[in-house]
Amino acid sequence: MNQVRHLLQIKGHAVYAVAPETPVLEAIRQMADHRVGALLVMQGEQLEGIVSERDYARKVILQGRASASTPVSGIMSAPPVTVTPETDVLECMRLCTHSRIRHLPVIDEDGRVAGVISIGDLVKAVIDAQAEQIEQLQRYITG
Repeated sequence: MNQVRHLLQIKGHAVYAVAPETPVLEAIRQMADHRVGALLVMQGEQLEGIVSERDYARKVILQGRASASTPVSGIMSAPPVTVTPETDVLECMRLCTHSRIRHLPVIDEDGRVAGVISIGDLVKAVIDAQAEQIEQLQRYITG
């Protein structure tokens, strides 16, 4: 099975982030603009947490907080669950399932954010690997 580094080679290393003091409303706008379900919360190059649409729904809307005046630091998940480029895709799926999360920041050997992978990226990788294996088995059987 592929490692995270293989997913990032295909997906890219784009990272969308906001500062901890960013209002939640601005973070939600950025998620919509970038068509993502979560943003990293970073102070400079330091990863502080992650804020998702789920955090917004549960910690702002349901609690009656104001999106324009609530900083993302007040609703972010911290510390975030992270992986390395060497982490196996199946291990990432286990982490997402066990932690009930959908996004994993990838931290390189220097401690810097190298990218973000989502549960969708992981599912696609597993499906692609299974399709390749089925194709190989079919060639073996018919060849």
